[in-house]
Amino acid sequence: MAGPPPGLRRFNTAPRAALEPALLGCLGSSRWVRRIAATRPYPDLDALLAASDEAGYDLAFSDLAEALAAETPTVAPPAAPPAAATALRAGYAAYESRFGHAFVIGLDDRRPGECLDHVLAAIRTRLGHDPDHERSVSADELRRLARSRLVRLVEDPPRLVGRQPGPGAVSPGCPDSPSVAV
Repeated sequence: MAGPPPGLRRFNTAPRAALEPALLGCLGSSRWVRRIAATRPYPDLDALLAASDEAGYDLAFSDLAEALAAETPTVAPPAAPPAAATALRAGYAAYESRFGHAFVIGLDDRRPGECLDHVLAAIRTRLGHDPDHERSVSADELRRLARSRLVRLVEDPPRLVGRQPGPGAVSPGCPDSPSVAV
């Protein structure tokens, strides 16, 4: 039996003091972070992702609020037309005014050229939700973001040491969490 891949091995053996800030970059809930760190080692990536989902489903309203508050604004791609940036800014402001927290959405399944249109359409749709339904949708998106960020964390072990980019940090292509203040 070969054991876990090198990135997961490093994740499993990383000192808690180095791992917890990295995990906060995946999901800004201290309860979720403690649970993921405490249930190591994981035999494979699927087990880690399943634990992430389970811990995400177990978060209380206050934990979700903490995670949503940790989502930092991302910016529109530099090539975005000014009208799109304005629409994004207005949509984000309307969303935050209605729901009181950042707009979060996973975009890993989108090509970079589709991201702005997808985000704008999602904001329009989600503005029509009642607060309870939107809380559920936001929680689903946070879990989705946590999964994709965990995969990147395990695939890029240097992220386990030093300063970690926060949720929503700007990266090439689609931002993974547009709470889009542009």
